[in-house]
Parts: sequence; structure tokens; C-alpha cells
Amino acid sequence: MARSDLVERLAAFPALRALPHEELEWLVAHGRVVLLKAGTRATMKGEPVHDLFIVLSGKVTVHRDRGTGPRRIMDWTAGDVTGKLPYSRMHLSPRDNYLEVDTEVFTIHEDHFPEMICECPAFTAHAVHLMVDRARRFNTSDLQEEKMISLGKLAAGLAHELNNPASATVRGAKLLRNTLDDVDPAVRTLGGATLTETQLDAIECLRGRCGTIDSSVTRSPLERTDREDEISTWLEEHGVDPGYAAPLAETPVNLHDLDELAGEMSGDVLGAAIHWITRCQEARSLAVDIERAATRVHELVDAVKRFTYMDNLAGPEAVDVGGGLRDTLRVISAKAKAKDATVTLDVEPDLPKAHANGGELNQVWLNLIDNALDAIPASGHVEVIARREPNRVVVRVVDDGPGIDPDMMPRIFDAFFTTKEPGKGLGLGLEIARRLLHQYQGVIAVQSHPGRTEFRVDLLESSESREDA
Repeated sequence: MARSDLVERLAAFPALRALPHEELEWLVAHGRVVLLKAGTRATMKGEPVHDLFIVLSGKVTVHRDRGTGPRRIMDWTAGDVTGKLPYSRMHLSPRDNYLEVDTEVFTIHEDHFPEMICECPAFTAHAVHLMVDRARRFNTSDLQEEKMISLGKLAAGLAHELNNPASATVRGAKLLRNTLDDVDPAVRTLGGATLTETQLDAIECLRGRCGTIDSSVTRSPLERTDREDEISTWLEEHGVDPGYAAPLAETPVNLHDLDELAGEMSGDVLGAAIHWITRCQEARSLAVDIERAATRVHELVDAVKRFTYMDNLAGPEAVDVGGGLRDTLRVISAKAKAKDATVTLDVEPDLPKAHANGGELNQVWLNLIDNALDAIPASGHVEVIARREPNRVVVRVVDDGPGIDPDMMPRIFDAFFTTKEPGKGLGLGLEIARRLLHQYQGVIAVQSHPGRTEFRVDLLESSESREDA
């Protein structure tokens, strides 16, 4: 292709149309046109990048692989400038760039950059703006992906935590329905017995005793077995089904109480009365279990709402750090249980609020605590401490894992650096945590040696807390 034709071709792109003609001529004189075949990779992650590219035709697709397979994140099409740009510190390609169709690109080697900066100031300025925009686009993509990973952790923990109370609620409801159905025969028997007021009072008195639980009384398994045997013997002696012994043994009812009931009635009426009393007690107990399980579900959902700040889309505000830490530990508790880890939370009383975005701050806590749980051995310990310092709120996440390799310490806040197995870590959590905290003048630091790693987060105390003080 003639140089003049290539100049005109570059000038036809909207992004390059405003560039001086002489700068386009300089670019054409110092570059070359390359045809890249479909199905290949223009650059591979980790490969050195030496050239600036201007896409003339076709399409370059940018993919990223986090261990779960390549995922498209953006495309470079005709007129886009990419590759290595003037003043860029990029040396290795951070991503794989695929070619889905035959693509024609114009390239300029980095050896020409010093002269380009002098001879093509308008194009250089354009390239610098592109570099800033490109960094912003990739940072936004990285942040969104990290948020989705945090959401995945949250969803996994929540699903595990909700499973038990939800199952208990379903199981309790089924048992309650069966128990209520089983009450009907006893009700019919008692209804046809034309009971006196004294007999009705005796039944109601024993039913009331069953519902009076003394929490201070605890029985050993052997004591419970002996008690059940005693009641079972009494029931058999009075011609009543001994199967009622187990539920009666869980109540405060004693043999004297049963004797008083037997003094007012006998035979089928006594059996029906005890049947009705035990089933009522079982129904009451099941209702309590269902209420407890439903309350647990409500508490978990409420914790997630607070954790994600679903009801608040505002920016920085006065944030309850202690509450955020408690909610974070609640939503990640399933992982701690699975590892048999001990996680302790120590929040200073009357801890002042911090100036931050609550949802983003909880994302930081989730990353730090999740990393600590990954680092510790089975039955390890993670300690979370929140303290007030002059005009600051300081949170420390400490684990008793093996520590961070000193050679890796300078890189742990770098994007895409991770020591985890492929597919288990993106290497973005700490980098994004530092970026999020920086928005609110927060600082994150780390100290580590074998047996103790401490991440420290310093936050500004909110102006609201300072005014209250």
C-alpha cells in the first residue's frame, strides 16, 4: 500500500481525523502494516509487548482467564489504538488478545517512541489520553469482577447458612401437621366422655405443667433415660401407651402430677387425656423450633442487607465499623465452620463511626477475612480487632497461618498477583481493597512472619463522630 493511501486511511478514522497531516505522515514512515490471521492470538498474557498497534480492519478481542476459562472483556476494532503506548510502563501483556477474523494492523516499534514524542505531540497526547481511558476501563472491569466474586462468596456462605434453618422450618412444619392430625382421636374421646369441671381442670393443670420449662434444670443422658423408664412404667401400670413416656420425660411433669391426673380419671379417658397433653406439648415445642428457625433466616437476610447496604446507594458516610464486621463474620461463618476455625471479634465499646462507603468497606472486610481463613491450617485462629486511635478507626485482621514469603511481600498489593491455586484466586482482592480505601483516605498495610500475619486498615473517623465527641 502506498504511503499516501495509508495516510488517508488513518485520517479517515474519527479518532485520528483531527491529527496534523504531517504527524500521520511521520507515523506511516516509521511503521508497517501487518496482516494477522483469524484463529490466532495477537499477544499472549505474559509476553513482552514492544509495538503500538492501530487497527485498520477486523477485530482484536481481549480475553482474560481467571482459571475458569477465557472470558471476553472488550474488543479493539478499526481505528482503535492499542498495544504499548508512549509513557506506558507496560512491559508484558496482562491479557490474551484473540483474532476472530482476519485483521489488518499498523504497528510502530517502541524504539521510535522517543522521536515520536518530539515529532508527533498531538498523537502522543492522544495516546496518553487513550492510556488513561484504557486503565479506567480495565480497572472498572476488574472492580466489577471482584465484586461478583465477593457476591459469589456471599451467596455460597448464605446458601449454606440458610440451609439449616430452612430445612428445620420445613421439617418442623411437616411434624406439626402430623401432630395436629394425631390430636383428633384424643379430642373425640375426651369430647364424648362428658368430663366434669374437676377433670377438665386436672387435664389443663397437667398441660400447663408440661409447658413450664425450667432452663436451670439440666439432666444428663443417664438421668433422662432413668426418668423415661419411670414414666414408662407408670403408664404401663395405668394401662396407657408407654410411647408417651419420651415426650413427657422432656417436660417438668413428675409421677406425683400423673398420680393426681389418674385420681380424677382412668382407662381410655386417662389415655386420651395423656395423648392430648403430649401432642399439645409436642405441637408447642415444634412451633418454638419453627419460630427459632424462621428468626434465624430473618436475621441472616437482615445481615446480608446490612452487609451489602442494599437500602443505601449513597457515597461516603458515617459507617458503623463494628456492625459491618459482625455482619461479615455472619455471612462467612460457613467457611469458618468448614475449616473448624476459631474466629474472634473484639470491637472497642463505643467505637466511633468511620468515613467510608459501607458496602465497599464490607467488601474489604470480606476479602481480608476470607484470605485469612484460606491461609490458616485446619482448626486455626483468626482474630479481628477494631480500636479507636486519634481521629482514626483501626481494624486488624490477624491469622496464625504460615505467613507471607518475604520475597512476595512487596508484590501482594499488585494487581493479578496471587499465591492461590489457579481458579481460586484472582490476585485482585488486596489491590482493589487498597484502591477502595484510598477513596476515603484509608490505608492498608501488612506485617507477617511465620505464625502471625496482620493486615491493618486505618480509616478516618467520621466528622459526625468527632462532633458528638
